Amino acid sequence: MTTEPPIDSRIQVILVDDDPHLRQALSQTLDLAGLKVLSLSDAQNLATRIEPDWPGVLVSDIRMPGIDGLELLRQVHAQDPDLPVLLITGHGDVPLAVQAMRAGAYDFLEKPFASDALLDSVRRALALRRLVLDNRSLRLALSDRQQLSTRLVGQSPAMARLREQIGALAATRADVLILGETGAGKEVVARALHDLSSRRDGPFVAINAGALAESVVESELFGHEPGAFTGAQKRRIGKFEFANGGTLFLDEIESMSLDVQVKLLRLLQERVVERLGGNQQIPLDIRVIAATKEDLRQSADQGRFRADLYYRLNVAPLRIPPLRERGDDILVLFQHFADAASERHGLPAHTLQPAQRGLLLRHNWPGNVRELQNAAERFALGLELALDGQAPEQPQEQPAIAAGGNLSDQVEQFERSLIAAELSQSHSSMRSLAEALGIPRKTLHDKLRKHGLSFADSNASTDDTEDNRP
Repeated sequence: MTTEPPIDSRIQVILVDDDPHLRQALSQTLDLAGLKVLSLSDAQNLATRIEPDWPGVLVSDIRMPGIDGLELLRQVHAQDPDLPVLLITGHGDVPLAVQAMRAGAYDFLEKPFASDALLDSVRRALALRRLVLDNRSLRLALSDRQQLSTRLVGQSPAMARLREQIGALAATRADVLILGETGAGKEVVARALHDLSSRRDGPFVAINAGALAESVVESELFGHEPGAFTGAQKRRIGKFEFANGGTLFLDEIESMSLDVQVKLLRLLQERVVERLGGNQQIPLDIRVIAATKEDLRQSADQGRFRADLYYRLNVAPLRIPPLRERGDDILVLFQHFADAASERHGLPAHTLQPAQRGLLLRHNWPGNVRELQNAAERFALGLELALDGQAPEQPQEQPAIAAGGNLSDQVEQFERSLIAAELSQSHSSMRSLAEALGIPRKTLHDKLRKHGLSFADSNASTDDTEDNRP
């Protein structure tokens, strides 16, 4: 297998011809036209060096020793069937060239041909290549957005912003620092960054630094050679080395010792790893995604985290909003998890009742998405919807109705009492109040006006109210 590097994406034309005089003349023609050319005398190992989205055109003679033009066409199209291949043929090879066209060649030029004919064909092929790659990029972006919407459920502004940031960062090589509370979904975000990147076919190695014993953390991360310490009888490949070509996710990075932080800083700066007990520096091609639930800047100020490592990691920070800041996403997520659990257990799906929706919206969710998912699982199993720190749901006490009056008056009094009781609860918006009552917001607005009530009568703070309009 070749060890040669991939073709530089700045190269626009690869020219393959075993005739040195013709190759030099054609290279000069393309170069004078402002095109960047890579000139080769044979096609050995060429197909493996062309990456699927290389933005150029291949020009090759048909008759060459070793790998000829037809075999080269077959090899490159096995990797990317849309790559334009122009074949150069002698007069007697025209039937062969026609066969190649049927096999997917973009064009063929019969010797002798004018320079303008070559330039015209190459330019048209380059324009087609740009169009094909643009369409691929658009399809990939659409697929990525759909995939993110499935993984990161929710329509709150904070989640929409997070998905946009993930989509933008995934396409880069930048290391990322994910900030989020316990249970907010930091590993889900890390996996999304990996799966939407060019490293998606490489390994994704996740490590919880807080779960590693201090005595083994360096061996786990960096690996070791035989005899590096007592009990090290054979070589061990560390997690960093194992992640080569892919992504390494370091969760709870704040729990790393200062000594290990020094080695991590060096790895991030130099992209090399040295096994314990060894002298060889092993080059790495990895992306590091770190995650923390603490304020690392504050930890650095207190001497618990290295300031230089913090600034090295904080180039591309991603903050995951806690569940309590995501408004009605709570209900959407809960139903999503509950439906999935019902399907998994082969049980009929349950629908949230207004009182249950109110209970979910009022809860502070200290365990974030993980806590909500557990609650949804219990709900799907038909168990009581009890949340930490809150009493289990109880049937609402019926509002007292004054004796006397006709049926219509008593119904209106009952309705007003129900709405007033719900207003006394903490609701962040008119939408959540309407959800708790099980009525549309327009209907709620009409009933508030009818009964002389106002959203201002609720316990919601002005800062938390996202939309108090009808």
